[in-house]
Amino acid sequence: MRIFVALDLDDDIRQRIQTFMDGVQNFSPDARWVNAASLHVTLKFIGEKPIEIVEQIKSGLAQVRAEPIEITFGGYGFFPTAKAARVFWVGIQAGPPLASLATRVDEITNTLGVPKENRPFSPHLTLARGGSGSGAPGRRKDDRANKVFMRLQEKLAALPDPQFGNITAREFFLYQSQLQRGGARYTKIARFPLS
Repeated sequence: MRIFVALDLDDDIRQRIQTFMDGVQNFSPDARWVNAASLHVTLKFIGEKPIEIVEQIKSGLAQVRAEPIEITFGGYGFFPTAKAARVFWVGIQAGPPLASLATRVDEITNTLGVPKENRPFSPHLTLARGGSGSGAPGRRKDDRANKVFMRLQEKLAALPDPQFGNITAREFFLYQSQLQRGGARYTKIARFPLS
């Protein structure tokens, strides 16, 4: 079972982002745009695990204690750089509480054999991918100038930074990711309250 841990979005935030994407997609028609219904704030990608390990991960995540988290969605950027962009993303501002939650999830899953993250937590919502392979934020040796997002970057530079609103995250989820033609399908398989 392919799994990850994430926060969900409120419907109104998701709709504002969808409206924004509808307005800019034509500026990067060769990019692979995500379905707004699948947007989430990833805390930890775990990957493929047998069901007995998934059950242990559920039990471990149930031990996480954290307060609800205020999150603001706005702005945008490109990974790893604007010139060699592979990913177009929307920014997330939440301060230390979100990073602390991600760290706690990382620590708990590490005790169950999931490798720890080797880069700092960088919360974002991926809207489109413009290259092959990973959408990870770090640089790769095969990164090179990528023109997929050039026109989009020109258009966005002339506009104010988009703002999509705020949420108070009161729970996080363990998701199953099922790879299908046309993109992955995400299903919540466990819920963990923040209180």
